[in-house]
Amino acid sequence: MAQRTKLFLLHHGPLLTTMAIFFLAYFIGGRLYPAMQKPQAFFNLFINNGPLLILGIGMTFVILTGGIDLSVGGVLALTTAASAALLQLGASPALVIPLMLVMGTALGCTLGCIIHFFKVQPFIVTLMGLFFARGMAYIISLTSLSINDPFYKQLALTQIPIPFVPKAYLYIPSLVGPILLLVAVYLAFFTRFGRTVYAIGNNEQSARLMGLPVGRTRILVYSLSGFCSALAGIVFSISLLAGYGQFASGIELDAIASVVMGGTLLTGGVGNVIGTLFGVLIEGTIISILQYNGTLSSWWTRIGVGVLTLIFIGIQSLFYVRRKHS
Repeated sequence: MAQRTKLFLLHHGPLLTTMAIFFLAYFIGGRLYPAMQKPQAFFNLFINNGPLLILGIGMTFVILTGGIDLSVGGVLALTTAASAALLQLGASPALVIPLMLVMGTALGCTLGCIIHFFKVQPFIVTLMGLFFARGMAYIISLTSLSINDPFYKQLALTQIPIPFVPKAYLYIPSLVGPILLLVAVYLAFFTRFGRTVYAIGNNEQSARLMGLPVGRTRILVYSLSGFCSALAGIVFSISLLAGYGQFASGIELDAIASVVMGGTLLTGGVGNVIGTLFGVLIEGTIISILQYNGTLSSWWTRIGVGVLTLIFIGIQSLFYVRRKHS
């Protein structure tokens, strides 16, 4: 029994640590600022961090394979600018939304193909993708484009009441992240694709010897990340009813930090999307505490996330070494 408990802690220690830090941070915030004790304050974490959660889900699969995707923020911004421009030209949302998803998936697939077939480091390829996507967004428009489409406005302003929780609600776009999370959990734990992702991250050479489709899976992972980036861009543009190439500057680093804080090893093979959810919630909680304080600079969010990311890297290394020798 003790050995089984030890193995459980070694395998799930980083995730449990992430969850504990989130609950502790939220509890401290609630004690300092009573307004955070209201149920709506918790659901605001999903409203305000919906795009980050979507990006984090795609990034988790990429990092699980031992890769990295720096293009996600650029694809998000390009999606907002392109969708706003098309809507201003009179295009229907029924055309714009699928078109943006196809565009994001195609960009991710292209990056994945370059990484796989030309054996270029993911850091370099996806950095190129970031510059390309941001540049294309600025070619579309150098200024912010407003969205006046009635369908987008209805999505942005419609509140969904939370059952059994009085005076608490979510907006329709903020439901996308949790739904995608459920799909990601299924993909990661109950499909051959998910098992192959973990196998590649643990040992790519062994995965090849086992006959697993390493190349195809890697391309699919970057395609999935591109899809998530475009989906996050759609959610972002609906929430702000605007599109602009400067939107979400640096969000790719926030996504990576959320994944790392969620217990996913940067070397791949260890972690899950549930941890990423709590990584996003930790970052959102820090921002909420600063907002309720009202006197601290927003840069304290960066400092807090940076410190927590370093702490989690240390915790991951400790658990990884112990698990290796157990």
